[in-house]
Amino acid sequence: MSDNLPLCPECSGAYTYEMGALLVCPECGHEWSPSAQSADGASGSRVIKDAVGNVLADGDTVTVVKTLKVKGSPSGIKAGTKVRNIRLVDGVDGHDIDCKVDGFGAMQLKSSVVKKV
Repeated sequence: MSDNLPLCPECSGAYTYEMGALLVCPECGHEWSPSAQSADGASGSRVIKDAVGNVLADGDTVTVVKTLKVKGSPSGIKAGTKVRNIRLVDGVDGHDIDCKVDGFGAMQLKSSVVKKV
């Protein structure tokens, strides 16, 4: 809809729009990060690593390596909890993983407290 937004990488649709930090194509429903569009080998791409140095990507499954306190919950997230289908984001205060944790719902985690499975 705007001349400065890129075409959809999936269907080449011209009606892309911004939704928060993502770009969305209303024709096919594809969502992508604008930085992923320019990361065709460019040095500007950000690499997020887990607690032991493995590179993380969208859709990975990770395990929490230490027990985490959660506001409003008496127990928190225990070490060893598996989190599936993570999404890497530019979060606040170092929280760079957006995910859903079973029993807790949607939340953001720091990559330094997870390990790739």
